Amino acid sequence: MKMRLWILCASVLTLGAALTACGEGGLFVPAARPEVRSEEIQFQAPAEGATTATLTTSMGVIKMVLYEEYAPQAVENFVGLANQGYYNGLPFHRIVEDFLIQTGDATGSGTGGATIWNNTSYPVEVSDLLHHYSGAVSVARVGEEGQNLSQFFIVSTPSDSVDKDAAEHLTELGVRSEVVQAYRDGGGAPYLDNLNTVFGQVYSGMDVVDSICAASSSGEDSGAILVESVTIGTYSAAEESASSQAAEAGGPSSAPAA
Repeated sequence: MKMRLWILCASVLTLGAALTACGEGGLFVPAARPEVRSEEIQFQAPAEGATTATLTTSMGVIKMVLYEEYAPQAVENFVGLANQGYYNGLPFHRIVEDFLIQTGDATGSGTGGATIWNNTSYPVEVSDLLHHYSGAVSVARVGEEGQNLSQFFIVSTPSDSVDKDAAEHLTELGVRSEVVQAYRDGGGAPYLDNLNTVFGQVYSGMDVVDSICAASSSGEDSGAILVESVTIGTYSAAEESASSQAAEAGGPSSAPAA
């Protein structure tokens, strides 16, 4: 079963239009993202029982699968802080159009952070199975020393953000062909690979990520967009299906809470 990753915005490398005007008052909504088919793990549906995180934001719900097998310390820290309620009420303090949305700093300044290990930083965790495709969840490094703490970002690049020339350069650098093709089809920020720790992937709610991007680009204060809560759970295909059907029908889900 393939995970549908919906891609937004205009190309970082070209100046195409990415937002469609609608409604009154100059409101903007993100363009629909094409479906991406790839055997790369981040484009697959989460495994049954996989650890997940549900971010309830002031603009909607974002669901992420976490990869503790490949980024154990990043996931352990994120899950521990989430269970402590650390992220509740924090702003998306950094929103860069066609690039990312970032949160996880209790000071709201982008300079702070915490860990479950008495705020001690942990190493960058790199795996060739995880990359900064659009929708990737990655640790944001903080300060001059590049500490890995509580801050994280979600990549929100458009589908055409990795053009032919960039793809050829990746190939010349020895990047696997499957990775290069996934970047070509889904977009992303390959220049962050090996520098930041990818520890999750959005599997539902990229439209919310895109809406946060659009709200910022239309002049809304990024600090006003909040993470209301983060709930750690496990993935259930049956529950996700029931939830999706209920949402399409416009009614409450009959599926039990994760």
